[in-house]
Amino acid sequence: MKKNLLVALWFTLVTTVMFGVLYPLAITGLAQVLFPRRANGQLIQKNGKIVGSTIIGQSFTGPGYFHSRPSFAGTGYDATSSSGSNLGPTNKALLERVQGDVQKLQAENPNAAIPIDLVTSSGSGLDPEISPAAAEFQLPRVARERGMTEQEVRTLVEKHTKGRDLGFLGEPRVNVLELNLDLDSVHHLR
Repeated sequence: MKKNLLVALWFTLVTTVMFGVLYPLAITGLAQVLFPRRANGQLIQKNGKIVGSTIIGQSFTGPGYFHSRPSFAGTGYDATSSSGSNLGPTNKALLERVQGDVQKLQAENPNAAIPIDLVTSSGSGLDPEISPAAAEFQLPRVARERGMTEQEVRTLVEKHTKGRDLGFLGEPRVNVLELNLDLDSVHHLR
């Protein structure tokens, strides 16, 4: 009995060190060597300061910026509180919020159809991208606020539009942070 207990304790100690310390350290080290940018959160720096990540959305509310999808993660795009609203399609609070967003967007661009991703949040609440249709919808406002032509802004949107992964996975998308940073570097707000 004593021998079995010692073997069990020794096995527990060895496997804890192997799989709780050595394996995670090896995988982390390998990731740092092979994929350092991804292993560190795909952070974006501007003038030596971290301004965000390409994989976590953030809120842009100024009229001269492209706006992200709505977020219910904490106070909005809080990576420690990732979640959707979990509200059903007939929930009164959700319907009121969507109707308010629709009215605001219709006032911004009265003759255009509103892309669904501008009034619905993603499941994580951290989606950093919008559809090309959502970028196109916001294009007139951004161009007007920045004193640029719509074609100048459209060229930047096209530059930041990513296609389907491997040609068939996912949907085309535009990273909002990268696009807004590029807009700031090309043409500052008036």
